[in-house]
Amino acid sequence: MLILDEVQTGLGRTGEMFAFQHEKITPDILILGKALGGGVYPVSVVLADNEIMDVFTPGDHGSTFGGNPLAAAVGIASIEVLIEENLPQRAMELGSYFMDKLININSPLVKEIRGKGLMIGVEIKEEYGTARPYCERLMQLGVLCKETHQQTIRFAPPLIITREDIDWALEKIKLVLDCK
Repeated sequence: MLILDEVQTGLGRTGEMFAFQHEKITPDILILGKALGGGVYPVSVVLADNEIMDVFTPGDHGSTFGGNPLAAAVGIASIEVLIEENLPQRAMELGSYFMDKLININSPLVKEIRGKGLMIGVEIKEEYGTARPYCERLMQLGVLCKETHQQTIRFAPPLIITREDIDWALEKIKLVLDCK
């Protein structure tokens, strides 16, 4: 059985509705959250076919953010917006733009830039310390990002970000990654 957790990567973030679609696979169980609430309401969901879900009977399994009618309505509305506004395609296009511009910064601090859609990682070379101080400096300049695995700055902007917003952020990122 293949179970995929797409709480962070699902619902358009990587340029496809689901990150697993890049790999041309299909999970037996899919876990979603965060984006499903559209930034409005906490909601999560477990998706599977009846053969798997029929193992559970009411009361067998609990969920912190499941089973709430308001959360379900918000989740449906979020999915409708994702589809109607073609946000996965937008994430793919703007993510490519963002990554190309990051690569063009050509900083000696950077070991690697990788990503899919609007989930982008900038790995800092170990000899320049961890990613955290760079994230803190970016925060001071108005760019929110997160260090992951010690060396990586993770950028995950909203799917509605504009090129102008990305260009603004890139100016700040260049300041922080420039060794001059």
